[in-house]
Amino acid sequence: MTRHQKRLSVPNSWPVERKTDTFTVKAGAGPHGEAGVPLVVLLRDVLGYVDSTKEARYALNNDAVLVNGDAISDEQRPIGMFDILAFPDRDEFFRVFPDEGGRLALTAIDEAAAGSRLGKITNKTVVPGGDVQLTLHDGTNVRVDADSEYDTKDSIIVDNESKEIVAHFEYEEGALVTAVAGQHAGQIGEVDVIDVTLGSGSNTVAVDDGADGYETVEEYVVVIDENFTDDGADADAADADEAGDSDE
Repeated sequence: MTRHQKRLSVPNSWPVERKTDTFTVKAGAGPHGEAGVPLVVLLRDVLGYVDSTKEARYALNNDAVLVNGDAISDEQRPIGMFDILAFPDRDEFFRVFPDEGGRLALTAIDEAAAGSRLGKITNKTVVPGGDVQLTLHDGTNVRVDADSEYDTKDSIIVDNESKEIVAHFEYEEGALVTAVAGQHAGQIGEVDVIDVTLGSGSNTVAVDDGADGYETVEEYVVVIDENFTDDGADADAADADEAGDSDE
């Protein structure tokens, strides 16, 4: 099987130039499906930390790159929405977040924020033994008690070390969301109205973003917390500064 992918046919979410070269690296098997970007593409083409696949392999073999808290050895490992990339030797941490146009971008975060990741619940099933299995947007599964109040379209925060759920955000009117696809990708706001469509059509969501607002289909929005906004990032920085002042 070929290890290469034509640039002209890569998914729109991939942050690569399509006309500079004919081929790029093909994503391997793993989370995020076809939308997943090979790790080496982010290391080489986006961050510029390596110049070749060989250099990427060397870095990965030395546990220099963590994805969602785990050391990764496969340079083709798919990376997608809300994944956490950590470079301990550099003391640098990034969250994969949709940019305008739906392209995946890397947002710099602090070490505390890099300790967990957000997942949108896309499916909920009962497994043998009576527990409930939650399937997240990237294909990973999390088991919870049968009486747990999680539902599809909700979002959860999973600790990268313990793999336990540490926060839960319900999909409802008033929830803070971001669009992850479509022409409003990357825009953050609060759900104003959820319009349920009868039949097989998609429900639509009206989002108040503090400006003109926008409307999109329900599948395109993900519930997030305030740490994804500029205000949340500023608050985290202020907390860190206060902690530093108190130590002096």
